[in-house]
Amino acid sequence: MEIIWNNKEPIYLQLRDRLVELIMDGVLQEGDALPSVRQISSEQRINPLTVSKAFQILVDEELVEKKRGLGMYVVKGAKEKLGKLEKTKFLEEEWPGIRERIERLGLEPDELLGRSASGQGKTSGTDN
Repeated sequence: MEIIWNNKEPIYLQLRDRLVELIMDGVLQEGDALPSVRQISSEQRINPLTVSKAFQILVDEELVEKKRGLGMYVVKGAKEKLGKLEKTKFLEEEWPGIRERIERLGLEPDELLGRSASGQGKTSGTDN
């Protein structure tokens, strides 16, 4: 698991977000075990308590469950639940700032989709 850390948010939240990405991308599926605290701590060179804190958030969000003596496992329905949670999080927390910047820059929908207003960038190869 490769993580590029940033200085904008705590490491435990970045780790939580990376594990969420792995679940949403299907790398970690229902019933799969998460890597151990010790493994992540060693590979990422971070404090085991930081890893435990990220895991606890996932438990609190009911995305993973602790199996005593066995580790942490992705629960059934985690991917679907995450889809809803992450969509809501994006629309409420991230999108307003993105939308404001788009408006400030005067960007048009075609520009955002990688198409120019003159028709350049068409992918169909036909001239409508």
